Amino acid sequence: MKTFRYLLVLICCCSFLVPEQPRLRIFMAGDSTMQLYDTLNTPQRGWGQVFGACFKQNVEIHDLARGGRSTRSFKAEGHWQGLLNQLRKDDWVIIEFGHNDHDKRKPERYTTPEEYKNNLIAMIGDVRAKGANPIILTPIAMRNFDKNGIYHDGHGLYPAEAKKAAQICNVPVLDIDSLFAKEIIQLGPEKSKALFMNFGPGLYKAYPEGKTDNTHLRLSGAKMVAGIVASAIKSQKISPIDTYIL
Repeated sequence: MKTFRYLLVLICCCSFLVPEQPRLRIFMAGDSTMQLYDTLNTPQRGWGQVFGACFKQNVEIHDLARGGRSTRSFKAEGHWQGLLNQLRKDDWVIIEFGHNDHDKRKPERYTTPEEYKNNLIAMIGDVRAKGANPIILTPIAMRNFDKNGIYHDGHGLYPAEAKKAAQICNVPVLDIDSLFAKEIIQLGPEKSKALFMNFGPGLYKAYPEGKTDNTHLRLSGAKMVAGIVASAIKSQKISPIDTYIL
C-alpha cells in the first residue's frame, strides 16, 4: 500500500515536469472589417472577433485590427510595430488591408496600388524576420449591386496587387474578395443586406433610423467571412495551421 502511494506521488510530480504543449498563436492586422467591436452597443462585428470559433481550443488569437487603417496608417501610427513586438517564432500573422488604401479623400491613408503592394511586401519581410509566418488576404468584398441587380467589385486594382505581393514573396494568399463576393451574389441584392450594416429603422436601439452600410458586417456576415477564411486555409493545406481548424 505504501509503495502504491509513493508511486502515485511520483507520477503526480513527474506530470509537472512535462512541458506544456505550445499553443498556436495567430495575430491579425487589418481594418474595420476585421477588428473587435463592443457587442453590447452595436450589431457591427469584425470577422476577426469570431474567427476563434473556427479553431480548436489550443489556438490563441490576437485581433489587433483597427478601423480606418490602411497599410500606410497602420504602420505610421505604430500599430504594426506593436504587433511585431509581440511576435515569437512560428507565430502566424494574417494581414488584410485595402478598404482604406484606395481612399484618395484621406492622404494619411491613401496608397497607390503599387505602394500598397510594396507595403505588403515590407510587412511580409518584417514577419519573416521574426521567424513567424505571414498570410496575405485580399480585402473582403463589399455589397455592391447596380440598379439592375448586377454585382460589381469595388476594390479596383488592389486585390490583384495583394496577390502579386504574396506571389513575389512566395507566401499564402487567400482571395477573400472573390470568395465572399460569390456568397453575396448568390444571396442577391436583398438577402445579402443581412450580412452587412444595411437595415431599416427600429431594428437596433443604437440605430433607430436604420443604416445603409455595404462595407461593414453584422454577425452573420462576420461568421461567413471567418468561415471562408478558415475553409481557404484548410483547402490550401497551409500547414500546420490547417490542422487546428475544426
